[in-house]
Amino acid sequence: MYAVIKSGGKQHKVSEGEEILLEKISVEEGKNVEFSEVLAVNKDGKLEVGQPLLEGAIVTGKVVNHLKSKKITVIKMKRRKDYRKKQGHRQNLTKVKIESINYGS
Repeated sequence: MYAVIKSGGKQHKVSEGEEILLEKISVEEGKNVEFSEVLAVNKDGKLEVGQPLLEGAIVTGKVVNHLKSKKITVIKMKRRKDYRKKQGHRQNLTKVKIESINYGS
């Protein structure tokens, strides 16, 4: 059984017991979080797709920890103009363990 949820403007395919990295969610470590924006659920080989969301479908998870992603470097340069700019970025992430997918019976 798996579900497709929407979080942080992105879609994620999740299944029970899986740990996923999401953009930062402002929930304390160890607390439960519910995702009510469920786009699709595959249960017993039957795929249910919402238009755009499934009514009554909820995915629950537990926040494991908060961390930062690997640093990326952004470099801007204009040739022959003596303009160079270097900038780094590390995205804040939240690791969530999916505990249950509830849809229908």
